[in-house]
Amino acid sequence: MTSTVPASMTRTAEGAALQAVLLDMDGTLVDTEGFWWDAEVEVFAELGHQLDEAWRDVVVGGPMTRSAGYLMDVTGADITLAELTVLLNDRFEERIGRGVPLMPGAARLLAELARHEIPTALVSASHRRIIDRVLDSMGHHHFSLTVAGDEVSRTKPHPEPYLTAASGFGAAPERCAVIEDTATGVAAAEAAGCRVVAVPSVAPIAPASGRVVVRSLEEVDLAFLRSLVTGMR
Repeated sequence: MTSTVPASMTRTAEGAALQAVLLDMDGTLVDTEGFWWDAEVEVFAELGHQLDEAWRDVVVGGPMTRSAGYLMDVTGADITLAELTVLLNDRFEERIGRGVPLMPGAARLLAELARHEIPTALVSASHRRIIDRVLDSMGHHHFSLTVAGDEVSRTKPHPEPYLTAASGFGAAPERCAVIEDTATGVAAAEAAGCRVVAVPSVAPIAPASGRVVVRSLEEVDLAFLRSLVTGMR
């Protein structure tokens, strides 16, 4: 976990409704879910295997070990998980080095959260090296705390990443709003006890108790997040 949280920020205001906003990265803030799939397709092609498009919904949003492990199993590729992880991260890093497109509404939302001094964290299943490369493009200043998939013992869909982020702010999980784009991330946030806004990127996500599904970040603003936490939505 990387944090620049000042001591004063870790003591959330007593009685405050929304205490922190925790955001996923790939597919939520940056339009990179397709980058991951393209990297996987290219690497497996070089290993002599063609990926089925239907497998994309299975691996989207998952931690590297789960996604890579699944593709190894279904293709029978002759490679170790450690070797494959390096290849996929290298290929993905090449792609994001050419530029990272923001999702519609992302820049406006991050600017609003900063303007109102809302504690904001980036919580991703991606490895630290990938997060830092994306932040070089998106802007490190948007987040006072970041949690990478290789910095926790159990990553999404386990709640540990979101519990870690909430703890870093001294916030109660139920007073945190999470924005996610995949079922894996939604499961992690809900298991942590957070309120969730789902913005599906590849596979659909159904509405549920404590969860709101929207089509785009353009539908999300600070008032929306505050009302979600206080139960008005």
